[in-house]
Amino acid sequence: MNFISSVALVILGTLIGAFGALSLKLASARNATGNLKMFLSREFILGGLLYFLSTVPFLIAVKFGDVTILYPFVATSYIWVIIVSKFFLSEKINIWKTFGILFIIVGVILTSFGRTS
Repeated sequence: MNFISSVALVILGTLIGAFGALSLKLASARNATGNLKMFLSREFILGGLLYFLSTVPFLIAVKFGDVTILYPFVATSYIWVIIVSKFFLSEKINIWKTFGILFIIVGVILTSFGRTS
């Protein structure tokens, strides 16, 4: 497996995790937090399942690549959460979130320069 494939797997995992966060948000919005009904809701179970499934591509990726290079790509999960929240929850993307996204991208790119393969 090459570097690009490993990065793609990590990014896929972060995208799956973003939908897990969305699902947990929906579970908490529809039920009182701490209410047993929330923990048994379809959204809560789906969110937990998506978080669990998001680790599978990551585990495959780090098996074949350096964790010190691949792990910073996990920060792209913040970008996915912002995008998913905009489209599914109608949350706003302001200038500060936009700058945050740009800084994450720059940071991830800079850390990838340290790869040895």
